[in-house]
Amino acid sequence: MGIFDRLKTGLSRSSRALGENLGSIIGRRRLDKETLQELEELLISSDLGLSASADIIANIAQKKIEGDVSEAEVKEMLASEITDKLTPHSSPLNPYTHQPYVILMTGVNGAGKTTTIGKLANKFQSEGKSVMLAAGDTFRAAAIEQLTIWGERANVPVVTTKQGGDAAGLAFDALQQAKTSGTDILMIDTAGRLQSNTDLMAELEKIIRVLRKIDPNVPHASLLILDATTGQNALAQAEIFQKSAETSGIIMTKLDGTARGGVLVAIAERLHLPIHYIGVGETAEDLLLFDASSYARALVGLEDIA
Repeated sequence: MGIFDRLKTGLSRSSRALGENLGSIIGRRRLDKETLQELEELLISSDLGLSASADIIANIAQKKIEGDVSEAEVKEMLASEITDKLTPHSSPLNPYTHQPYVILMTGVNGAGKTTTIGKLANKFQSEGKSVMLAAGDTFRAAAIEQLTIWGERANVPVVTTKQGGDAAGLAFDALQQAKTSGTDILMIDTAGRLQSNTDLMAELEKIIRVLRKIDPNVPHASLLILDATTGQNALAQAEIFQKSAETSGIIMTKLDGTARGGVLVAIAERLHLPIHYIGVGETAEDLLLFDASSYARALVGLEDIA
């Protein structure tokens, strides 16, 4: 299956929800004030957010299109506007500027952090880079076990400590080991911190402070893993983590399990953070580099541009 086919399949729930409602609004009619208002309400209900939805419809209204329009024509307009919104935030991760390149992975329980780490380890290894993982979610024995399994699958070392151990101390030890061994990329898992839990957020800040005792420039990337199925709640999570974890980029997971794929537009509009990857399935191949145009076209149910 090609990359766009994976993306389109992964976003099928979102595009189906958007497309079915779009068809009932448009049929074949003019883009008058009433129709544009219905379109704006559809975008809002698809989790694109109030601001982005209003901007998109305002831009379409400015085109002053005369005569009837088809559903396909409206989809093309929407895809173009969504692409324009997302393009400034479509940015690949470049983990090759430092050695070791330290990536801190954050997010709430169930967002898919540990699985995403495993998929990235697989990807980086396939590109010829040496990888080390640190099981910093010391609150859950299952998280340590899960990361260890991913490490075995990818044949990469995993630094662990006992359940309930000091996560900051573990991160410190892992960075020292990565530097000594000449490892290219170190990824540090963290506990699934609920954004309302101030103690755990403080510990996340402590991990960063302790790492900087070794190297003041780390982490080189602090990636927030967001679960698309949580919709607008993902936006609230992102705003909190951006402060405590110095978030530098986003990976959106579980887009295949929701009709709320539009939330990525709202997040990009509000936070102005790079979007590096999106998850559209269970396998390592389902973690895709984020591409604004492909995402926008798949979201509204269009084919990719050849």
